Amino acid sequence: MAAEKEKPNFKVVADNRRARYDYEIGETFEAGLMLTGPEVKSLRTGKATVAESYAAVDRNGEIMLYNANIPEYLQANRFNHEPKRPRKLLLHAKEIAKLAKGVEREGMTIVPLRIYFNAKGRAKIAIALGRGKKLHDKRESEKARDWNRDKSRLMRERG
Repeated sequence: MAAEKEKPNFKVVADNRRARYDYEIGETFEAGLMLTGPEVKSLRTGKATVAESYAAVDRNGEIMLYNANIPEYLQANRFNHEPKRPRKLLLHAKEIAKLAKGVEREGMTIVPLRIYFNAKGRAKIAIALGRGKKLHDKRESEKARDWNRDKSRLMRERG
C-alpha cells in the first residue's frame, strides 16, 4: 500500500510550475500580498495565474509584483480591480534588502512560485531568488527527471 501523503495546511491558488524549469531556485521567502476585497474573493475562486509574472524592487524600496493576473470578481460591479495591476508585497526590511542585493550584485531575478492561503486564511505568495538556466542546463535537468522516472518504474516492476 502507498503511504498517505500529508495534507498541507494551506490552499494553493496559483502555481508557477515553469519557474523550476527556467530558473535555478535559491533562497525562498514568504510574503504577504496587499489586495483589495474583490481581489481576495477572486483568488478564492482559484483562477489566478502567476506564470508570466515577476517581482522587482521599486524606487521607494518596496517590492512590487508585476503582471500577475487575478481576474475580475463578477459580483463586485463598479468596485472591481484591474486584473494585471502592480501589487505590493509585504516583507520585512531585512528580507527586502537581501532580495535587492541579490538582484543588483548577483544578477538574479525575483521569481514568484505560488500564491496560496495559509492556515489563518491570509493570502500569501512564495517568492524566490532565481538565476536563469541556459538551454544545456534545462536539457540536463530534463535528462535527470526522465532517468528518475524510469528508475522508479524499474524498481516498481522488480518489486
